Amino acid sequence: MPIFSQPDFDNHEAVHAFHDAATGLKGFIAIHSTARGAAFGGCRIWPYADEDAAVRDALRLSRGMSYKNALAELSYGGGKAVIIGDPAHIKSPALFEAFGTVVHSLAGRYITAEDVGTTVDDMRAVARTTQYVSGIPRDTGYQGGDPSPRTARGVYEGMRAAVKVALERDDLSGLTVAVQGAGNVGYHLCKQLHEVGARLIVADINTHNTSRTVREFGATACAPGDILTARADVLAPCALGGVLNRDTIRSLRVKVIAGAANNQLATAGDGERLHKRGIVYAPDYVINAGGIISVAAERDQTVDGAEVMARIVRTYDRT
Repeated sequence: MPIFSQPDFDNHEAVHAFHDAATGLKGFIAIHSTARGAAFGGCRIWPYADEDAAVRDALRLSRGMSYKNALAELSYGGGKAVIIGDPAHIKSPALFEAFGTVVHSLAGRYITAEDVGTTVDDMRAVARTTQYVSGIPRDTGYQGGDPSPRTARGVYEGMRAAVKVALERDDLSGLTVAVQGAGNVGYHLCKQLHEVGARLIVADINTHNTSRTVREFGATACAPGDILTARADVLAPCALGGVLNRDTIRSLRVKVIAGAANNQLATAGDGERLHKRGIVYAPDYVINAGGIISVAAERDQTVDGAEVMARIVRTYDRT
């Protein structure tokens, strides 16, 4: 489908296709807006069914980054990179160096960082061929690095705010939270919830991730196909987007939805469906900004770690 005909095209400034035959690199960088500054957003690797699916994801994710960066009061616009392929099979230092060359060719219009399927080490490889990358620990100033714990903290604060509205409670102790996805961010969210006395139901397609939360936090394991119908106080989608649709919303048994996954609503109308069911939804681009706040601070070096955390904690007030 032509890019301008994509349902998720929303006056995006640019979509760049890239390919490197030597490394198998193939994907897209979508720049939604540079009105506030350079487009800033992570690099995702996923085995998309086809190029249309990859473009669609890049368009939606980059638009979400524009919203997220603006609400977090960052001087950056929204962008996102997607690489087509299974991260378990295609990743190599050479591939990320080639990706860095692509990023560098945009001359600072887009800044990348880690996302689903990529790691701090991958970003180190990207940094060998471009300066326009963040999420790598520094030796001086605000060290930054892996943004996952900071993303989780923002989600936790947003969850507290949503629970306050829906359940009129000031804390999460004793509540049951169903967490979909226990990877990097999901794991750290489970850790924080466990520390405040929440009960956990966890599902992940990677059984190692699920087993780890059972072992470390006393979570109850749930089959991935059943997590959206689990009886709980809160649902925290922390895997991929689009999980809240006409069918799944009908089957939800929670009062609050607050998670880290981007683009949780399959369509714009799904927000109204949640409202009609009396479910309080904390928008992902409001509460999962902790990671971008961290990597932006790492790049700018204008604030220290205490101020970074203070900005993330203020997610409660923004929600």
